[in-house]
Amino acid sequence: SGTNTDSGLTSTPPQLPQALSPFTNSTILHDILAECRVIKSQAELSLLRHVTELTSLAHVYTMSRTHPTMMEYQSESLFRHYAYYNFGARHLGYTAICGCGPSSAVLHYGHAGAPNDRRIEDGDICLFDMGAEYCCYGSDITCSFPASGTFSEVQRIVYEGVLNAQIAVYDMLRPGVSYVDCHKRAEVEILKALVELGVVVLGDQSLEELVDMRLGAVFMPHGLGHLIGIDTHDVGGYLPGHPERIMEPGLKSLRTARIMREKMTLTVEPGCYFIDHLIDGALDKSSPLKQYLNPSILNTFRGFGGVRLEDVVVITSDGCENFTICPRTVKEVEHVCGGGKWPPVRDDAPELRRKRLCDPNLLLQPCAGF
Repeated sequence: SGTNTDSGLTSTPPQLPQALSPFTNSTILHDILAECRVIKSQAELSLLRHVTELTSLAHVYTMSRTHPTMMEYQSESLFRHYAYYNFGARHLGYTAICGCGPSSAVLHYGHAGAPNDRRIEDGDICLFDMGAEYCCYGSDITCSFPASGTFSEVQRIVYEGVLNAQIAVYDMLRPGVSYVDCHKRAEVEILKALVELGVVVLGDQSLEELVDMRLGAVFMPHGLGHLIGIDTHDVGGYLPGHPERIMEPGLKSLRTARIMREKMTLTVEPGCYFIDHLIDGALDKSSPLKQYLNPSILNTFRGFGGVRLEDVVVITSDGCENFTICPRTVKEVEHVCGGGKWPPVRDDAPELRRKRLCDPNLLLQPCAGF
C-alpha cells in the first residue's frame, strides 16, 4: 500500500488471512517497487522503443490524411486503425487527444465532456496527443501541424519556438542533470519566440529572469514531461530521498523533479498555449507580469489554441536518445502533410537525436501507400 505521487491514488494491498497480520507489512515495499520501475532493463527499453516507433508511424499516417472538414474523432480513428491493423496494438495507453483550433489549448481534451467532436477548419492548428500500448508498455507522443498542410508565418514562429525548446532540452539531458533545469530552459526558448511575435516585452529583464518570475507558466502551464513505462505517467516521480515538488506556477505541475540517471525513460513535451483565463490573470492590473506583455498583440492570439511536441527519450551514459521518429521540423511536417514519404532516407535534423530514423534495418513497415 502507498500513494502514487503522480495521480495521488492509493494502491490497495491484497487481503491476507487475519492470522498472518502480525507478520506482514503492507507499506514497506511500495517505494522500493516504484523505484525499480524508474530505471529500465534492456528488455523494457527494447519494448518501449518498439511501441514508440509504431506510435510514431501511426501519427504520420494520421497527419498525412487529416484535412479540413473532417471531424477530430475521424483522425483518432485513423490512428487507432493503423496501430492495431499493422502492429496488433489493440489499446491506447490513455484517452486520445485530437484538439484542433481553440481546442488545442485544452491540455486534456478528448475526455467524455469534449470527445474529439469538433469539425476541423482550414487555418486550424491540430494538436494530436496519442500513444499506443503494446504488451502493457505504452508510448506517449504529441504532434502539432497545420490542418491546411502549410504553416502560416505566426504558426511557424510559435511552432519553431516549441521545437527549439525540445532541442535545447536534448542538449542538456544526461545523467546528473536536474529535470527542473530542463523545464526552465524550455521556457526560455518559448519566451524567445513570443518576444519575436511581440507578445512578450523584455523591458529591464532577461529571458532567464522572466522565467524565474514564472512568466513562462502563463504559456506553458504544465510540466516538461514525465516518467514513462508500464503507466503513461509512470511512478517514481517524487519518492523519498529525491527532490521535492516545487510549488510555483508551472513547476508544481512537473511530474518529477528528479536528477537524471542512465536508463530513465521520460517524455519531453514543451508547449505554448494561449488560454483565456491565464491570459486574463497575467493582464490583470495587480499582476507583476503585466508590464512584460503587450496586451494588444497578446489578445489577438485568443482562440489560436496551442502547440505541443512530445517525444519519448531514454537517458544514456553521455546524453539521451530519442525513440520518437515523427516529422518535427517545419519542412518535415509540411512534407508529410503534402503526402511525402516517411521515414526519410536522410536525417536533416540530427540535433533531435532520432537515432533509428533512417536505419535501413528498421523493422517497422513504412506507412501504407507511401
